[in-house]
Amino acid sequence: MKEIHVLEQTTIDKIAAGEVVERPGSIVKELCENALDAGATALTVEIRDGGISMIRVTDNGEGIDPTQVRRAFLRHATSKITQVDDLVSIRSFGFRGEALSSICAVSRVELITKVRENLTGVRYKIEGGSEKLFEEVGAPAGSTFIVRDLFYNTPARRKFLKSAQTEAGYISDFVSRLAMSHPHISVKFMVNSTTRLSTSGYGSQADVINAVFGREVRSNLIEVEQKEEAHGLLLKGWIGKPAVSRGNRTCEILYVNGRLVYNSIFSKAVEEGYETFLMQHRFPFVILQLTLPGSDVDVNVHPAKAQVRFTDGPLIFDFVKTAVKEHLTRRELVVESAFQNQAQEEAAKREARKRALEAQKAKDVPEPFETLRRQHNTPEGYLNGAGQGTSPYARQYPPQENAGQGKSPFARQWPSEEAAGSSREKIQAANQFLHEVRQLSIFDQDNHIHSPEKKESQPLMTEAGENRS
Repeated sequence: MKEIHVLEQTTIDKIAAGEVVERPGSIVKELCENALDAGATALTVEIRDGGISMIRVTDNGEGIDPTQVRRAFLRHATSKITQVDDLVSIRSFGFRGEALSSICAVSRVELITKVRENLTGVRYKIEGGSEKLFEEVGAPAGSTFIVRDLFYNTPARRKFLKSAQTEAGYISDFVSRLAMSHPHISVKFMVNSTTRLSTSGYGSQADVINAVFGREVRSNLIEVEQKEEAHGLLLKGWIGKPAVSRGNRTCEILYVNGRLVYNSIFSKAVEEGYETFLMQHRFPFVILQLTLPGSDVDVNVHPAKAQVRFTDGPLIFDFVKTAVKEHLTRRELVVESAFQNQAQEEAAKREARKRALEAQKAKDVPEPFETLRRQHNTPEGYLNGAGQGTSPYARQYPPQENAGQGKSPFARQWPSEEAAGSSREKIQAANQFLHEVRQLSIFDQDNHIHSPEKKESQPLMTEAGENRS
């Protein structure tokens, strides 16, 4: 762990920027960058009321040694550099030593920190630049900064703050961009005890983009990776298809050596690469990381270190413009929706199942129907209708002499011709008997029973009243 020390006056004169805390977002930015410089792999940012009433930043970095806690809040005290020449190869995010002193001057700050080698940590409170508490406490390795009541002692500056929702939006934008530039760090962002962003820290920038912008935007991005060995340049990231272009530059997210910056040369080069792909007054959606030697870039330009200056601007411009244009023309710029991606995944699964079935069939293992065929010793060819055998699955019906195809047990059983002839004779005999009974009926017209002799003695009358006999 590096020691914190106060810079010399000559170094202060060359790097001092008079940094002023403007809003809660600037506090979050400085504390998060200090956590990255401390080697943190997990970072949690929590705010309340847009960061005006409370900001908590927790990391699992190296921590601060108890003997150097008080010194860390002095003006121009830092462990990043020792002299001005170190700025030539600076790789850390902070280096001026002004952040903590500026923060504690306008708020109530509480620090809980512990180094891994020690058994206990330190709790330190400072309000308005005055120390209030210094005690030994138990704590996990790393540091936790709690900032309360921003601008409590300068109400004139507090009234220029925007609404809590707007201030929370500024902080959310910074945290999301920080997570995209460092996908190997687990980042968690909470607003009023509600989690707004959580990344795994597995190193996948695509997963972070999904969490921040959604799957629809991610599906319309093209991955970029371009190297220039002669000057040690490397451009990596994602560029959006014209379908996801924006009406302003808010989605031109540019990093230089891991630092979120705005540079006119970098931005103009990206837009020139899109000159034949976008309409007028439209701006690209890009997330690009430019890595180059520290001697070729100057980060000591802006008080908030939000701007950089390149030693060879035309070289950077041509390199970035060429890389963007080549990757845009290399792929077909057709919009891919989430439904198309899902359809592709389903098609890939079906193809995988098909290959698995083919591989299974290629093995010398008989299928179930093949096993049964072998057991029944059925000649081959019964499945193709060639009549070479009988399928063990076919239902066996008794054969008939005339059909030769077997008789279904469900067919209606019709009688043979001999049986049909005898049945007709029986029916005719029955009809003859009924006819004779009607001729010899023993009932008269009044339903009175009488004997046949009496009936025969009576003459049969016709309708004219004549005796039929």
